[in-house]
Amino acid sequence: MSSIDFESYIIDIPDYPEPGVIFKDIMPLLGDAQGFAAAIDDIADHFIGQGITKVVGSEARGFLIGTPVAYRLGVGFVPVRKPGKLPRDVYRQQYALEYGTDELQIHKDSLTPSDRVLIVDDLVATGGTCVATAQLVEQTGAEVAAFAFLLELAYLNPREIIGEEFPQEIYTLIKVD
Repeated sequence: MSSIDFESYIIDIPDYPEPGVIFKDIMPLLGDAQGFAAAIDDIADHFIGQGITKVVGSEARGFLIGTPVAYRLGVGFVPVRKPGKLPRDVYRQQYALEYGTDELQIHKDSLTPSDRVLIVDDLVATGGTCVATAQLVEQTGAEVAAFAFLLELAYLNPREIIGEEFPQEIYTLIKVD
């Protein structure tokens, strides 16, 4: 693991996007060449030699972290998108939001049963998007190998929520208690 203090790059934005919420802005980390490279290297280095064949990332910031991790691991990247964004046949997975539901989709032919998938995103909060993404991976017949995030809002207990359905490793660079 890098000696870089990744948390020092994260800026708290109070009352965004609504009152009472503290938004964790990761853009300063992404904008710093050394910090961004170290974050990607740390995640990728942790999973080298674990048989990962694909990295899956959810729209949109999961793309920013997942694609360079896939590159470093020497594997392909598969996007998970909101409805209407993927042009071929898709699997669909609804998931609960605080007020209502949302849906994620993945191309049916993007993974095979021989794939071992690392699910990567910028942040895990309640775990809903992560679980829905893992459920999509399972619909393709592929294996969910592990999860990786830049930032974990541990006070929201995402590990418990994810672990109810997926006992795989959860690796994060920054935990906010």
